Amino acid sequence: MSSSQENATSNVDPAALAHKLRMYHTPDMWRAACELAITAVPFALIWCAMCWSLSHGKFWLYVLLLPFGAGFLVRLFLIQHDCGHQAFFANRHANDWVGRCISVLTLTPYDHWRRAHSIHHATSGNLGRRGVGDIDTLTVSEYLARSPWARLRYRVYRHPLVLFGIGPAFLFLLQNRLPAGFMRDGWRPWASTMATNVALVLVAALLMRTVGVGTFLLVCAPIVTLAATAGGWLFYVQHQFADTCWDKAENWTARKASLFGSSHYDLPLVLRWFTANIGVHHVHHLSSRIPYYRLPRVLGEHPELRGVGRLTLLQSLKCVHLVLWDESSRRLISFDELRKRRAVGRQWPKSEGC
Repeated sequence: MSSSQENATSNVDPAALAHKLRMYHTPDMWRAACELAITAVPFALIWCAMCWSLSHGKFWLYVLLLPFGAGFLVRLFLIQHDCGHQAFFANRHANDWVGRCISVLTLTPYDHWRRAHSIHHATSGNLGRRGVGDIDTLTVSEYLARSPWARLRYRVYRHPLVLFGIGPAFLFLLQNRLPAGFMRDGWRPWASTMATNVALVLVAALLMRTVGVGTFLLVCAPIVTLAATAGGWLFYVQHQFADTCWDKAENWTARKASLFGSSHYDLPLVLRWFTANIGVHHVHHLSSRIPYYRLPRVLGEHPELRGVGRLTLLQSLKCVHLVLWDESSRRLISFDELRKRRAVGRQWPKSEGC
């Protein structure tokens, strides 16, 4: 952990802070309605404009609009995310039904995803409870104990082309069509997933009949794929950074892991808007009932949080190569660092903790 980050974390008590942050919990109905409108309406208009551009041979306009379509879809997913935390509206039914409607656009079954995501929040940073709602991460000792074939599989899985290309597309287009990880957990995961699938088929059939199969696929597929890649990157960098916090089950505490195991992804203003402030992830994990539109206010009124886990856009690019949790130095390292360490037989200096 860098000296600046050490100074930032030394002034923060997660338990006391979690109590203070309750004052930000209550959603604002009118603000929520406005946020939904300024996201859903432009997304629909961009979708229609892309269809028009294809039918009139304006390919330059189609290309120009594509990243904006993906950006608004990412923002819709993050509204669904807030609904899943009961943080978007004050009314539970409003959260759930808005989340379910958006889930048809994001290809993500709302109720099933909400349960998996709650497990992620309850286990993030716990080495004894990995595997649900997170990116597979091995410790150095686990990796070295594996066979050469198993190591190769892990290296392939952690390759950027897989994590940010094939992986997100597979997750949203295919894996979300079944209650992955919850196949034997009763009817609820199946009901959520199958209901979303049926709605998807009906909406897709209606749109195909309206604009044509080719146009539908040329608009929908690139938007979803690009949004999935952006979402995959966001989720990755929120927990996979050098000075994140992981502990064995006996030493793990939820609040410490939430605050120090999640990054503050300090993005430029435009990207911050499209990503609905999800970069303020350390605050979100510590107090997930805070609506995303209040997270900047939290940072403004609690300046001690600004430096905790802070990553700029440029700094975040270096996180791509962090693939193994080193328990002796208590940080994520790259395969290259491990190779150099083994070559010289050096042990990492031990740390007192997160």
